[in-house]
Amino acid sequence: MTLFDTYILVDWSASRVRKTGRDSIWVCRLGPGGETVENPPTRHEARLLLAEMLAEATAKGQRVVAGFDFPFGYPAGFAQRLGLAGTPWRAVWDEISRLIDDGQDNHNNRFAVAAGFNRRISGGAFPFWGCPAGQAGECLSPTHHHRHTADGLPEKRLIDEWMVGAQPCWKLAYTGSVGSQVLMGLPVVRALRDDRRWAACARVWPFETGLGLPDEARIVVAEVWPSWWKACAKLGPPNDKAQVRTVARIFAAADRGGTLAAWFSPDIGGADPRRVIEEEAWTLGVTAPRMRRRVSEAVTQAHLTRPQPSLGHPLHPMGGEGK
Repeated sequence: MTLFDTYILVDWSASRVRKTGRDSIWVCRLGPGGETVENPPTRHEARLLLAEMLAEATAKGQRVVAGFDFPFGYPAGFAQRLGLAGTPWRAVWDEISRLIDDGQDNHNNRFAVAAGFNRRISGGAFPFWGCPAGQAGECLSPTHHHRHTADGLPEKRLIDEWMVGAQPCWKLAYTGSVGSQVLMGLPVVRALRDDRRWAACARVWPFETGLGLPDEARIVVAEVWPSWWKACAKLGPPNDKAQVRTVARIFAAADRGGTLAAWFSPDIGGADPRRVIEEEAWTLGVTAPRMRRRVSEAVTQAHLTRPQPSLGHPLHPMGGEGK
């Protein structure tokens, strides 16, 4: 008996224009009907696609885990420095969703929002950084400010310190600009989680579940970091496509093998669990510091390129791949 019926993996993008192919949005769904791979050109279309997938799974009584490749939280203290009341993670999600303007053509105001946050926190260009020259100003710089130690807001979350190569949430541009993906991704995840069609049974891990997996969570959304595992190149190109297909299969294999449940209850090394559960989040699949690719080494050859019998029939690309 597996925990989930359907596994959805999402590689996100903060592009300001419609974009497909490399460095764009890729969605892989793996479930009883096989594998579906989609490449929606905008976040608007991606949100509609994901809502359709969740609606279909809900109608069929399926349990779903959906992983998004960007952080779900910021380093501890961010909400307080913004002057937000309430549970820190939710207050931040609500504030970002209130301020972000994301058009149907992908045009967005993320740099202006980040500059506004900097103004509220420091009156200058801290803590967010990285932007095109035309977006630079008194409260946002193209280059790193190097002010985290002096200004008392950590550069990385606890989980970021565990993962080799993880980029900070404050970095908005250049290689590994995960900060822009957070600003453009959280409003979408919030909208999907709060959709009234399934809101009563949807949960954000670990914010709404604790470090566990309650039975009432029928749709579970979590952050993932596909680069934690080695992608199976033959499942691309591009690499983004290979990554979501690889990780979806790793999730399914771990579930069949009985090890997926432990991913939802990681040993956080003696840290205060409130820091993770109320504010910073955790990356699903990371169960020990600096142990990149250990899971994939155990399952890649056995599971990534052969049929998955527990899913009903061999995996195969279906309609929509490559669009």
